[in-house]
Amino acid sequence: MNSLGWYKAKRNYQLYLFLLPVALYFLVFHYLPMYGVIIAFKNFSPVLGFNGSPWIGFDHFERFFSSPQFLKLLGNTLILSVYSLVAGFPLPIVLAIALHYVPNRAFKKVIQTVTYAPHFISVVVIVGMVTMFLSPTTGIVNHLLGMLDQDPISFMTSPSYFSSIYVWSGIWQNVGWSSIIYLAALSTVDTSLHESAKIDGAGIWTRIWHIDIKGIAPTIIILLILDMGNVMTVGFEKVFLMQNALNLTSSEIISTYVYKAGILGGQFSFSTAVGLFNSVINFIMLIAVNKVARRIGDTSLW
Repeated sequence: MNSLGWYKAKRNYQLYLFLLPVALYFLVFHYLPMYGVIIAFKNFSPVLGFNGSPWIGFDHFERFFSSPQFLKLLGNTLILSVYSLVAGFPLPIVLAIALHYVPNRAFKKVIQTVTYAPHFISVVVIVGMVTMFLSPTTGIVNHLLGMLDQDPISFMTSPSYFSSIYVWSGIWQNVGWSSIIYLAALSTVDTSLHESAKIDGAGIWTRIWHIDIKGIAPTIIILLILDMGNVMTVGFEKVFLMQNALNLTSSEIISTYVYKAGILGGQFSFSTAVGLFNSVINFIMLIAVNKVARRIGDTSLW
């Protein structure tokens, strides 16, 4: 920082003091804990500590990659992540555009309330509701199947249904909340463009595609980049609560494996190595997608 920069910082020090609590939060809870990543390359012992534990290099990574569970864990994680992204990313956009064109304000508020409310329900309650609705004996879904002369299905213990239950219950819970940012972006679209398009005879679908979608495209791209940066991050709590011995072939993902190996199994170094691998893949995906977005258009994170 040059002398002019220091002068401005000194002159406006009150503004920087407002930033100090946020900076300390990220420093203490996000950056300082990164030092603990070194145990991924060590045979960590709580008695010896971070520095005293022997260095073993990439042994834990090699053990994970050579494990018979590696491909299954990676596949299950990618299936849930990609499925959630493909099915869940467009729906908030569709909902936001639909709400944007609702003429009745009272009806619009009711729909917004109904779609926003599930976001505030805890994951534990959501899983409990899903379990009750899909119960083979008392669930409403199987009751409807019985009315159609269909045999009851044990959804929660079937590996083939696990990913769909996880993804669509998550979409139901978050689609309304996720649409808020798109509604805000739509409110900034110039209304004169719609008026001009109407005069030229453009229909509603043409205006949505060429005016609304184009107007919120930067927002869509930024959120897509951020979502791609979390492609390997699947909600541990929900998966773990839905997991059981019968659906384990589809429900065991990297985050649940890390929990079982690290917390329950006491393999702290190994679980840290697995978690670090997960984070590195997310980081690479974020950089790659951001670079592609910058080359294709003018919108990117940096």
